[in-house]
Amino acid sequence: MTALTTLLRWDSIVGVLLVSVFLVGTGTTEGFADTANLSAAFNDIAEVALIALPMTLLVVAGQVDLSVASMLGLSSALAGALWNAGWAFEMIVPVCLLVGALGGLLNGWLVTRVGLPSLAVTIGTLALFRGLASVVLGTEAVADFPESYAQWATHTTTVPGTFVPYPVALFVVLAAITAVVLHCTGFGRSLFAIGAQEDAAYFVGIRVKRIKLVLFLVSGVFASFAGIVYTLRYGSARADNGLGLELVVIASVLLGGIHFDGGKGTLGGAVAGVLLIGLLRNLLTLNDVSSEIQVVVTGLLLIASVLTPRLVSVISERRHRRAAAATAP
Repeated sequence: MTALTTLLRWDSIVGVLLVSVFLVGTGTTEGFADTANLSAAFNDIAEVALIALPMTLLVVAGQVDLSVASMLGLSSALAGALWNAGWAFEMIVPVCLLVGALGGLLNGWLVTRVGLPSLAVTIGTLALFRGLASVVLGTEAVADFPESYAQWATHTTTVPGTFVPYPVALFVVLAAITAVVLHCTGFGRSLFAIGAQEDAAYFVGIRVKRIKLVLFLVSGVFASFAGIVYTLRYGSARADNGLGLELVVIASVLLGGIHFDGGKGTLGGAVAGVLLIGLLRNLLTLNDVSSEIQVVVTGLLLIASVLTPRLVSVISERRHRRAAAATAP
């Protein structure tokens, strides 16, 4: 692969955009590059970043999970209801994670055993999980969680000697593990094979259904854990927590160069996409841009992340065809 080809890869372009946003923000907005602001900016996308890890694996395998934000809300609502019922927080966390695992298994079972497309399945469970969250907690908000736990989810408590909050530090560790799994193991190569050509992957002995089931299970667990982090960070358990967050997760992953059809992409690109959206939203907030406009920007980035690589691919294919035609006898 030539240096020019590497630079023109979409994940490399996203990396350049990430650096550009940081430099522009530093030069135009007072306080943007301060460690306190960067700590808050990174912590604000902690839940998105955590959910984006299994989402990357799913999309590489040609699947998608649109129910993640609803599972986050269900986990938050369940945590609030159990805390109101007098449960110890140490018991609440594993119960929420178990519910996340069951929700992921439901998605995986409907996709792998019933044969339904993941897009349709997770649109349905998106509504199901959000409805269950409303049943569990209603319109109530629970806000008296123990400070000894809540402090670990805020940006004011950081890893000693750094400005990195603990949820972000956890993400860094999990991202490193996920990168090794995706790019350095047989399991990761199986994901690319499934996303590129599922039937061919099955005929060479890859356990396609089992792998998909595991991916949805992990996605549910991570979304549930993100719900706990979200609840502690904001200090409030509500049934509508994380509403619409699946858009940001999908936009981040696709913006990072993970092809929606599956089979292509890198975890580094997905992480760059998460950071790019996080820093851009923080920059817009510092410049008093409304949340509605930020949603519009996120939507435009999502369209660009899907459209631009396809246009580049079409242009490249046409150039190859012209070159081949020119050299043909």
